[in-house]
Amino acid sequence: MLTKFLGALIALSSVLGSPLLAAEITDIAGRKVEIDLPAKRVLVGEARQIHTIAALTGDHLVDHIVGWRDDFLTKDPDSYEAYVERFPALASLPRFGYVPNNTFDLEAAIALSPDVITLNLEAQKVAAESGIEEKAAAAGIAIVYVDFRVDATKNSENSIRILGQIFGAEDRAKDLISYRHEQLARVTDRLAKVTALVRPKVFIERAPGNDAENGCCRSFGPYNFGEMVEQAGGHNIAADVIKTTFGDLNLEQLIVENPEHYIATGSNWAAESKTNRFVHVGRGADPQAARQKLISLMARTGFSDLQAVKTGNVHAVWHQFYGVPYEFVAVQQFAKWFHPELFADLDPDQTFRDFHEKFLPVDYKPGYFASLKGETN
Repeated sequence: MLTKFLGALIALSSVLGSPLLAAEITDIAGRKVEIDLPAKRVLVGEARQIHTIAALTGDHLVDHIVGWRDDFLTKDPDSYEAYVERFPALASLPRFGYVPNNTFDLEAAIALSPDVITLNLEAQKVAAESGIEEKAAAAGIAIVYVDFRVDATKNSENSIRILGQIFGAEDRAKDLISYRHEQLARVTDRLAKVTALVRPKVFIERAPGNDAENGCCRSFGPYNFGEMVEQAGGHNIAADVIKTTFGDLNLEQLIVENPEHYIATGSNWAAESKTNRFVHVGRGADPQAARQKLISLMARTGFSDLQAVKTGNVHAVWHQFYGVPYEFVAVQQFAKWFHPELFADLDPDQTFRDFHEKFLPVDYKPGYFASLKGETN
């Protein structure tokens, strides 16, 4: 009798299209959230989470997404174009603003009846204080926080697992995490075997040229790109001063430190930049045009005397590597720049191509790096 009852209940749940029981997720903020898994309707509160969701869902990327933040179009249009070409339905999805600057329209989000809204960790303070968490819960919508940016080393893998649960891709999440370990280890394991490793001083500048003043020197502390520099065998000079994820050095500090390598983060910010001085790197970007922008940036006051500029160790990296689960590609390229002989056999371009073939539903196009030191890989 019990078996028949359970069978009937399972059949009924299938007809109704909902799971029998809710599951509990502990999100990156440490909140325990109950949600029916896998979720059927997801509002992606940070559209650049698409990079991770695509690696987990493949050809089924758009099956359960009902809306997303508008940042993919403005912050990373090259990737947006690739994904819209592959999944035309993305272009017609409702788009929403950013929670931390109070442009997120919760009422419009509720009208889409999502099961869950995925937000980045930096949105939590405003979401809690503004009542978004409370109002969403009252509407039966779970808010789940993930993080690939604030403390990527601590939170990326758990964020991958959480999104894997939400989208019913737990096995794929395990594969992605394993692949990340393997690719990072290709750098870190080799560096660990070097006796008395000499770490070159590195200055990595956050989005130079994407502002009206075109000033200097926004950088990274011991997290995010700053940590990638360390993983690749360099010394992030900004971390000696900046103890948070982002911060500023002044030009005098930069000149005194006299870094051996300079790296600019760049992307296609044409939709929002007032000056168009940024370095355009990313999917399909023109490396020669990017190098010309790097040359222009090095014409700023104080830069021509830096050791990095004199030796040509001036580089650019795709800005969006700082919020995706495949930052190991940037780590590999940094390692080749910092220790070219030690990593002569490492090919970051092939690594990224391989990653696309294994995990992503869009084709690979190079253009994610540029350098004044010969040809980029």
